[in-house]
Amino acid sequence: MAQAVSIGQVQSELAARIGLIGARAANRCAGDLAVEIDAIRQIAHRHGLFPAVAVTQALESALARGERGPLIQGWLSILGDAVGCDRHDRAACETFAAACSVRLSS
Repeated sequence: MAQAVSIGQVQSELAARIGLIGARAANRCAGDLAVEIDAIRQIAHRHGLFPAVAVTQALESALARGERGPLIQGWLSILGDAVGCDRHDRAACETFAAACSVRLSS
């Protein structure tokens, strides 16, 4: 029988993935980054980490628009905050979506 995975374990795994993406972002093409971000989105969605899902969608849009380098690091920081968020309700999603909107317009 498979062991249940706690939200804390999922958050730790996702935080580690985000750290690796950040460390390798300068040497990766946008397509590779998008694949890694999509994997985070899928895991976050499966475990109900909806603020992280919202940020991954915005981050994928940023990659599609051509954002690279330090700009991606800023997005990864927001994603890390969303992954670590203890709230997973609509208001938390809206807060992170608003933060992404501000970042998009900057």
